[in-house]
Amino acid sequence: MGFAVQVRPAVASPARRRRLLALWAAVGTLVLSNVMSNRILPAWAYVPWNLSIAFVLLGIAYRGGAGPVAVGLGIRHWHRPVGVGLLLAGGTALLFAFGMLLPATRSAFVDTRIGDAGVGGLLWVVLVQIPLGTVVLEEVAFRGVVPALLGASPAIRWRWWPVAGASVLFGLWHILPSIGINQANAAVSDALGPDQVVTTTLAVAAMTVTGILLCALARLGKGIKTTMLVHWATNSLGFFAAWLLVH
Repeated sequence: MGFAVQVRPAVASPARRRRLLALWAAVGTLVLSNVMSNRILPAWAYVPWNLSIAFVLLGIAYRGGAGPVAVGLGIRHWHRPVGVGLLLAGGTALLFAFGMLLPATRSAFVDTRIGDAGVGGLLWVVLVQIPLGTVVLEEVAFRGVVPALLGASPAIRWRWWPVAGASVLFGLWHILPSIGINQANAAVSDALGPDQVVTTTLAVAAMTVTGILLCALARLGKGIKTTMLVHWATNSLGFFAAWLLVH
């Protein structure tokens, strides 16, 4: 007479525990970085701080078992993500051009946060601050490291839980930057009024959806180099359009 021995599975494998610890470390690092860059650090520290945080996150991911390929930054895989990214960036430029030409949508580009920036300020923001200070960190974090530690980078394999989790965090990431946008952007003020709670809630929801779309683009391009290029084009062209309207 035979009998079966039931073996209870371990609560969590060492690899899983390491990945979960890395995930919590990454989220904690992002919370700290968000507060520091939006409320504490001077403007000149924005780029070096965010670049440093991006490298810290990559180190955390590596310790958690997610190397460069797992986060969508495989060195050997660049032709497709860069090619797709350049095509999408070109399409974004065309959309922005039409938006500026049409009177009905032109006001959406007006943003008083541009201030009195000259040509040098424009070049700094478009070529340095946005790509190195904003894009690198946000794409590494929310399309690379966080979804990889949640289970799968969208550049490698599409899974809804990692995509949704990283995108919700991307939405929450924009709470502090959204404060004050009512006064800075005429189109936002006209559409939503002065209520900051409504504006922030909608900003979080919109950025969550944007995060999902960017994850889809990372999947399309097979790497986060695609979303880096799209993200850079969107933010930089938006700044450039606002600068042109102010000047």
